[in-house]
Amino acid sequence: MSVNAQWMQRDLNVLWHPCTQMKDHESLPVIPIRRAQGLYLEDFEGNRYLDAISSWWTTLFGHCHPYINERIKQQVDTLEHVMLAGFSHQPVIELSERLVQLSPSGLERVFYADNGSSSIEVALKMSLHYWRNKGQHQKNRFATISNGYHGETIGTMSVGDIALYTDTYKALLFDCFKVPSPDCYHREDDQDWASYSQQMFQPMEALLAEHHHEIAAVILEPLVQGAAGMRMYDPIYLKLLREACNHYDVHLIVDEIAVGMGRTGTLFACEQADISPDFMVLSKGLTGGYLPLAAVLTTNTIYQAFYDDYEKMNAFLHSHTYTGNPLACAAALATLDLFEQQDVLAHNRTLAQHMHKATAHLHEHPHVGEVRQTGMILAIEMVKDKATKTPYHWKERRGLHVFNYALSQGALLRPLGNVIYFMPPYSIEPHHIDQLSAIATAGIELAVRA
Repeated sequence: MSVNAQWMQRDLNVLWHPCTQMKDHESLPVIPIRRAQGLYLEDFEGNRYLDAISSWWTTLFGHCHPYINERIKQQVDTLEHVMLAGFSHQPVIELSERLVQLSPSGLERVFYADNGSSSIEVALKMSLHYWRNKGQHQKNRFATISNGYHGETIGTMSVGDIALYTDTYKALLFDCFKVPSPDCYHREDDQDWASYSQQMFQPMEALLAEHHHEIAAVILEPLVQGAAGMRMYDPIYLKLLREACNHYDVHLIVDEIAVGMGRTGTLFACEQADISPDFMVLSKGLTGGYLPLAAVLTTNTIYQAFYDDYEKMNAFLHSHTYTGNPLACAAALATLDLFEQQDVLAHNRTLAQHMHKATAHLHEHPHVGEVRQTGMILAIEMVKDKATKTPYHWKERRGLHVFNYALSQGALLRPLGNVIYFMPPYSIEPHHIDQLSAIATAGIELAVRA
């Protein structure tokens, strides 16, 4: 038995993997990774895989980056952890100061959690609790757009809309208002993104007009709906939403967990609409892909609604054991240092242009419904019929053929259904992008013939 096979068998004897039908591994290998460096993951037999999806959208500057490594090593010899209730430490203070400085104006307080789902729950609870502290108990519902994804805890599934993740658990979920997404995949061929997104704001406007008195907050992923298949829309929708939330006195929560930290071309996606939300949620790339950490940024107005005498019972009594962990904060500080030391956003714009050119030929492919891109996120949607955008049936698992082919060619391209996407580390180079384009193209050819 090969070394990889030995590790795979030991894995299958004891592990239950996330987002996986474990029976698949009767025929699909579990790939044990021994080490990683830069763009590449390496298994126990020396095979390397170009990590084109940043290990679930987290690894901003590549694996085992020497600068981030060193910052964590220094921190682990000083302070590994201390509870954040009644105590504090240098890394969490410095990180909070820098996030406030970098974020859209008005976001002046930072509350920490240890993963994306938990931080969304924090924002939801804060919003509802704010209105309760203000005596507006009737504002206890949330609104969102269809096909959204915010995590897989009970609250995040409730405000999400991906049936694959939520249908089984409907009995556990609270009801939430949902309006159609501004997803520009559904626009007419002669319609631009901005006009379609503006048109699709009408249902949200109508909802807020009728139900604002009972809505605490609207929550959505800005510009790119990740788990929906990297579906994208124009910043005008966010601008209109901010104006409407102001008018109807409703909070706006932007989930920047996947799209923040430079992924869309700006440090935060909501910057492209020139708006400031009431809550901005960060995770994933915040630590450069090293350690779990999440941050909820909010306003002093919201903070002050909880600031009161203890006897009033208005405090936000929410906690996570590893809230603001020093090691994770050190990784986040190193990540922000790299943004400052290098002109990352300008470099990413050049890389994004190359991604666009390298995949331009797929626009005419008879089984590609769309090639879409926002910054460093590019998605290729395979379809059964290009003219009607009729999708392949999900049971055919066409994307899995691309995944398997890509592995055979030394690339990690884990699809979202029939959507193949590139979301690589920012350290990728143009020749790597060309390589990924060639692999994706060949993989699609195999998949559509399957």
